[in-house]
Amino acid sequence: MHNDELYIQRAFDLALLGLGSVSPNPLVGCVIVYNGKVIGEGWHKKYGEAHAEVNAIESVADKSLLPESTVYVSLEPCAHFGKTPPCSDLLVKYGVKRVVISNIDTNPLVGGKGIKKLEDAGIKVTTGVLEHEGLEINKRFFTGLKKKRPCIILKWAETADGFVARKNYDSKWISNKTSRKLVHKWRAEEDAIMVGTNTAHYDDPQLNVRDWSGRNPVRVVIDRNLRLSKSLKLFDSTQPTICYNLLTDQEIEGLRYVKLPENNFFEALFFNLYEQGLRSVIVEGGAQLLNLLIEKGMWDEARVFVSQIKFEEGIDAPGISGLVAEELIDTDKLLIYKN
Repeated sequence: MHNDELYIQRAFDLALLGLGSVSPNPLVGCVIVYNGKVIGEGWHKKYGEAHAEVNAIESVADKSLLPESTVYVSLEPCAHFGKTPPCSDLLVKYGVKRVVISNIDTNPLVGGKGIKKLEDAGIKVTTGVLEHEGLEINKRFFTGLKKKRPCIILKWAETADGFVARKNYDSKWISNKTSRKLVHKWRAEEDAIMVGTNTAHYDDPQLNVRDWSGRNPVRVVIDRNLRLSKSLKLFDSTQPTICYNLLTDQEIEGLRYVKLPENNFFEALFFNLYEQGLRSVIVEGGAQLLNLLIEKGMWDEARVFVSQIKFEEGIDAPGISGLVAEELIDTDKLLIYKN
């Protein structure tokens, strides 16, 4: 592999360590190389704290090597004052020799300004290394900038004969234990998790991270006419929860009711999540909600577990196209779709 690609790939690996902790900021990793040897590494660890470039430079033991070093970073260094000072200024201060970047930051506050600062200081800049892979890693960030809504990830489990639940809405347990643990890992990585009215009513889910370590996502439930029982686990105030409806706006002990217009209900819902700084939402059902979002084209990725279990009859799994990958999770097959 070409050296630039090798070190950018390492920057990606570092960037992903911030998954679930940096939103609404992007995932960024940084590698500093002197004479073919890595002398510093860092990543953006937590929203509001130091960026990847700062952490990488701080990790360099002998900073006198920086003027002859190449800095590899997964996203264009910022050029503006936000929660922290501009990273482009820091690289200029240390007079690094070269900066290699995967993706240009399309945020209007950056948008090439970081690169211009570097080039104006005489630093050689290379962009577009593993660009497609970089866009995938920061799909949450770029989707927000482009579409003014979170990245929408659909998830469901279906039987070998194509059902997501029995006729009485019972869906336990279609996927295996390993798959269910993986789902908890995913929950820790995303900002919000959403279910429809039927899933909330029949499954009474907790929608938290129990089988993995990490933060709980914001719970989102749709209850247009406020018919759901207040005794459901969703309303237990153990984690922030938003109930989108047609009737009322109010807040009670960590539970927010947000009234939306009947027309453009989902467009308004996802924009409201975006306005709150939530850059990703994983939709865990049910079939009616999943089908609706697929029909509207309001999804970016779908993760579908297909088990070996058969129900013979029940509620049909959603139909979807755009398969890009599949893998085995013990006895289950995991299918990944992209819109």
